[in-house]
Amino acid sequence: MSYLILILIPVVVASMFVYFFVVGLIEKDAEKLNHVVMRNFSDQANTTFSSLETSMINMLSSSNVISFLKVINDTAENQQRSEWAHSLMNQLDKIQSSEYIDSAYLYFNHYDLVLDAHTYTNKHYYFHHYRPMDQQEQTELFKHFSGKKTMHFIYPHTAATTPDPQRMESQDGSGSSVSVLLSYPFNSQNPDVYLIVNLSQDKLRQQISINEEWVTATAIMNSEGQVIVRNGEISMESAELRDMFLEHEEGELYLGGKGKALSFRQTGFNNSWYYVSFVNLPVLLKPAQMLSWLSLAFLALFLVSGSLVSYYLSGKLYRPIQEIKSGLESHSQIHGGIVPAGNDFEVIKRASSRLITEYKELSQLVHEMSPIVQERLVSKILHGEYRDSLSIEYYAKEIDFSYQPKGLRTVLCLEIDFYSRLAEPLSETSKAFLILQLKEKIHQLAPTAAWLCQTKPNLLAFVVHHDAFLGFGPKEAAEMCKTIMQQPYYKASIGVGKTVQAIGDLHLSYDHALMMLEKYKTLNPEVDICDEDCTPEQESERNAWDGFLTSIEVNRITNLYKTKAYDQLLHALFAKLEEGYRHKASATQMKYVCTDVLNTWIRIVETEKNEFRVSFYSELLDKLERCVTWEELKQGFQEIHSELFQVSEPSDRSSQMQEILDYIHTHYGEELSIEQFAQQMNMSVGHFSRTFKEVVGEKYVEYIAKLRLQKAKQYLLETDLKIDEVAAKVGYWGRSSFIRIFRKYEGTTPAKYRTAHHK
Repeated sequence: MSYLILILIPVVVASMFVYFFVVGLIEKDAEKLNHVVMRNFSDQANTTFSSLETSMINMLSSSNVISFLKVINDTAENQQRSEWAHSLMNQLDKIQSSEYIDSAYLYFNHYDLVLDAHTYTNKHYYFHHYRPMDQQEQTELFKHFSGKKTMHFIYPHTAATTPDPQRMESQDGSGSSVSVLLSYPFNSQNPDVYLIVNLSQDKLRQQISINEEWVTATAIMNSEGQVIVRNGEISMESAELRDMFLEHEEGELYLGGKGKALSFRQTGFNNSWYYVSFVNLPVLLKPAQMLSWLSLAFLALFLVSGSLVSYYLSGKLYRPIQEIKSGLESHSQIHGGIVPAGNDFEVIKRASSRLITEYKELSQLVHEMSPIVQERLVSKILHGEYRDSLSIEYYAKEIDFSYQPKGLRTVLCLEIDFYSRLAEPLSETSKAFLILQLKEKIHQLAPTAAWLCQTKPNLLAFVVHHDAFLGFGPKEAAEMCKTIMQQPYYKASIGVGKTVQAIGDLHLSYDHALMMLEKYKTLNPEVDICDEDCTPEQESERNAWDGFLTSIEVNRITNLYKTKAYDQLLHALFAKLEEGYRHKASATQMKYVCTDVLNTWIRIVETEKNEFRVSFYSELLDKLERCVTWEELKQGFQEIHSELFQVSEPSDRSSQMQEILDYIHTHYGEELSIEQFAQQMNMSVGHFSRTFKEVVGEKYVEYIAKLRLQKAKQYLLETDLKIDEVAAKVGYWGRSSFIRIFRKYEGTTPAKYRTAHHK
């Protein structure tokens, strides 16, 4: 009986504890481990596809595509058309230099034209000679060239990838690929062009492989169970996979039959595609199974070992110490610590001390993060994400945020507009420090609790709690903020929202405060308090002023420009600003009228010069937008006026062209964009190309090519560099592009040229 009470019952309890609880913990840890592996795998794959998507978007949004579409209907003899075509071919060559990409080409939807990194021709010739496929394959492919496409995948197919027509007879160009489509314009249902990138299935299989012994297969598939690419054998039907996507959450370990299981995560490039890993449960849960068998064996051992009662009694007394020691050692190993050495007492003492230290550090970290989390909750309430009292109460309780559900509260929106002379010199860190300093001063001066949160980069929301006893309300809070926001770094404006009672209605007060800023903020350097306290006469005078140019004023500006009365253009603008100042116009009204004037100036200048410099005009509009006071507006328009209406001398142009030639000779191994030089000389690309030929006597593209080939021949004859290294040194991204250009101008390949001159 004593053996049964002292030994058998504790052993049975301990075995059951190990079998059900500890084994369960190990199984959960195994699931967590699989979840972490799956998350790392999906993050890595998302990075690859995001990089591909960025490259495709950059390719289609470049000025080369837009410029080529403008001259696509011109004849092949049009030099500018050929230059744009070769620029696009170079960009495609850069895209397909990635190890995951077999090939890439542009399919022009409304024109009989296909362009890849090596040629451009009509669609029939291209898909019969450069990318041969039978009629059925063509029909299936062409079905995808309709409507808007954003990272649209075509299921695995056999696609020819012959990069050079001269090597078609000697190279096997077929391979299993996955095609990705992106249309341009991006939001058009009838796009002009499609960019098609063929991804190597073999490379994708390597990308999605998971080197864990419990993972039997990985795949990328859609919600219907259709597979883009897989690595390993998939033992489940499409219908079962589809039901799994609908009924289970991502990251959850879905258990199938015959010891199989799988988990999935949604891809970052398409919400209907998933990364799926198929798991061998027996391998994953092998430690748990071994522990369960050991616990049963341990129980059996005690059932047949009655003769060792005394030994097991002593073991029972020692077991708690051993379990504490093992637990502390396991904690140290899991968290990367060193297991303490010494006897059991020393091990437990040192490990316990470390646990206490970790707890204090964690507690301190949680304490420091509490204000940030609470500000986040206030921000969500102001944006209307949490409106009902139950959800607010739930989330407030989670983060230990105390508040009264009812009470008079008003939201003040504190807007900070940095002066244009400081907007760029000031770093983001300095700006953040100024806002943090403002928050600290408000907390110090406010007699009641102050809820503060930064809802926008330049906007601070201040929730004022009314206190009748202290006489503190929105007006007093606004005056308090006004005294501390008069700074030499920025122009400050305070929008006063309407008062609400329920905390769930704070978003109404916040929206009203934003409306007050939009309506009443001025261009005066003093701090504005924007509320509804202005007199009816002031409101009437402000509303009566028309902040837009009339047709008569537009015609007058046009006539002044035609007569080259540039100074009068500036005087007319200043008169308009003075008129707005007299009528106490708001900042919004003045920004409208100033934008209207600037657009009129740009339109008349662009009409005469017949060239539209998008980046240059965009910088002018940005400069105007950064002006926050009357003086900054005047100064900004003076600078804009001098830039728009300056007259460049021919000698200046020749000097600029010489600087560009010097730069080309120094940086021939880098990317030399014609758009960069055209913008430097304030010209369109076409105008710059014509001017370059007039001054230099040679076309820009040919000049660059001949200079690079001259340097390449020096490297070939004077060094032992490989062909790829020579190509990189003279500015070519791909070996094939370098060989093609070398053969065009020299009539032979680089390797043959080196061999011939070394003999």
